[in-house]
Amino acid sequence: MKNIAALQDVVTPWSDGLEPSDAELDAIDAEMDVVLAEVELLDALIVLLDRPASEFDARRIRRAHNRVLTARRNAANRATGTQVSGDAA
Repeated sequence: MKNIAALQDVVTPWSDGLEPSDAELDAIDAEMDVVLAEVELLDALIVLLDRPASEFDARRIRRAHNRVLTARRNAANRATGTQVSGDAA
């Protein structure tokens, strides 16, 4: 049996500071609502892979899609500094 070894340097050099910076954590936090809404939409779509859609499923997908749009709008407004009231969630 042969041993396989890398012939090139590691792509990302090892560093003691591999933890995310505060700016990176803030960016993740700002996008978390969008990520959670997209996961909810994906869950609703995955359910339909093995069965036909019912009226309940169509309503669930429509609501999840609206949450994604609302979360994206709110994230964009936060990025530009404007705020929209009347969030539907």
